[in-house]
Amino acid sequence: MRRTLRRPALFAASAAALALVACGANGQDATQATAAGEPLETRPANAPDQRPAFEGQTRAPGVVSDVEVSHTVVASGLEHPWGLAQLPDGNWLVTERPGRMRVISASGQVGEPIQGVPAVVARGQGGLLDVALSPGFAQDRLVYWSFSEQREGGNATSVARGRLSDDMSRLENVEVVFRATPDYDGDKHFGSALAFDPGGRLFITLGDRSDAPMRPQAQDLGSHMGKVIRINADGSAPADNPFVGQDGALPEIWSLGHRNVQGAAMRGDQLWTIEHGTRGGDELNLTEAGQNYGWPIIAYGIEYRGGQINEGITAREGLEQPEYYWDPVIGPGGMVFYDGAMFPGWRGNALASGLRDKQLVRLVMDGDRVVGEERLLTDLGERIRDVAVASDGSVWVITDEDDGKLVRVTPG
Repeated sequence: MRRTLRRPALFAASAAALALVACGANGQDATQATAAGEPLETRPANAPDQRPAFEGQTRAPGVVSDVEVSHTVVASGLEHPWGLAQLPDGNWLVTERPGRMRVISASGQVGEPIQGVPAVVARGQGGLLDVALSPGFAQDRLVYWSFSEQREGGNATSVARGRLSDDMSRLENVEVVFRATPDYDGDKHFGSALAFDPGGRLFITLGDRSDAPMRPQAQDLGSHMGKVIRINADGSAPADNPFVGQDGALPEIWSLGHRNVQGAAMRGDQLWTIEHGTRGGDELNLTEAGQNYGWPIIAYGIEYRGGQINEGITAREGLEQPEYYWDPVIGPGGMVFYDGAMFPGWRGNALASGLRDKQLVRLVMDGDRVVGEERLLTDLGERIRDVAVASDGSVWVITDEDDGKLVRVTPG
């Protein structure tokens, strides 16, 4: 459902949709669970005078899972892991931001760094970022990954692919299939999540590079900054991309007006993304072709230094509203939609990693609307960077720490 100023919507979640059974899960006692209908978030907003564009756009009712949730640390000693993808044999590919990619077995054996990964700009928020398997991995063994790449004029996000050798020790025939432009000598807001759609096209999320001089490029169709990109597997632009043939527009652009998107997930043929706001204004978006998501013209929250963002407005005709936003923020990393066997009550829910408050966020969805929110793994006490669902239905997360961990989440 579109969320623009042109078509406001109101939604009142039914108590029946929210009345999940409290079982003392995720590090909180059942007696501490938020009552159905009451917002989970109770802290003051950074921008208390701002109002949501429609009912239910923020501060969803708190819910509690109908099963206990437990976690097991499978592997540790990782240096700021960033992305993970499950291999067909049940093992995991994990990236570390300084530039290493490893295979970690489901039992926790950490492999040596895989050879063949190109050099990365490992400073600030830059480095080796997301990783995804080709939809045809069983036949082609192709792996795709995003990284910050040194350029003549600075650096920017790139995406490469290579064949994972049969012994999983190296990447072969490595080629860069996408390079974001322009270059910029900065160390923030590289994005970058990867997600293949059902047709085998690759979505790439990019940040605006953070600094004030770069922000306006999120609205510039001649720049990749602050955009979601859609390419064919070989790096070419699909002919049906929304801006193909438009004068001055880069053909790879899918959507614009984003700040720093570090999470992306497909739900059927829908692309959903999650992005960082400033102090307030983290967003969950149903990200559609050709749409403008407003940054930095409209935004929830305030500047890090205090004060309003540009004109301080949160809505304008023709600019998309987020399906949901957080103020205060959660610091979102990766995300996934759950459709596994271990947590049948979570099916159709979104799971988002939370860096800021060190938690896994579960969002109960009713169509395109968020109608409930739960905070999980609060007792882990580490910045959760990415989340994935294994073939057996267990949930796996990685933690963005000096001593980063790979963690398996199962019913208690």
